[in-house]
Amino acid sequence: MNWIVLVIAGLFEVAFTLCLGKAKEAVGREMYLWYGGFLVALSTSMLLLIKATQTLPLGTAYAVWTGIGVTGTVLVGILVFKEPATFLRLFFLFTLIGSIIGLKMVSH
Repeated sequence: MNWIVLVIAGLFEVAFTLCLGKAKEAVGREMYLWYGGFLVALSTSMLLLIKATQTLPLGTAYAVWTGIGVTGTVLVGILVFKEPATFLRLFFLFTLIGSIIGLKMVSH
């Protein structure tokens, strides 16, 4: 169950980086709404990470959480913010995903 909590925490990490990027592009009231979303997603992500680390190994949980965040943020950057999707960027992204899966497989 805490692996699911950890994945959700990682998805909220992606959400807070999305909000941060959108706030940078926005002005006025819309900017403050994005920053509000950032704070909510950040707080939720941290609380869920704390919950997950109560039973999961800390090093593995943190690595998986950041890995999900990095992977999701790179994909959001490519899909939403039109960042380049070069071969090497995608290659290293897939090696990161493989490492996350490997950590999950060897952790109890």
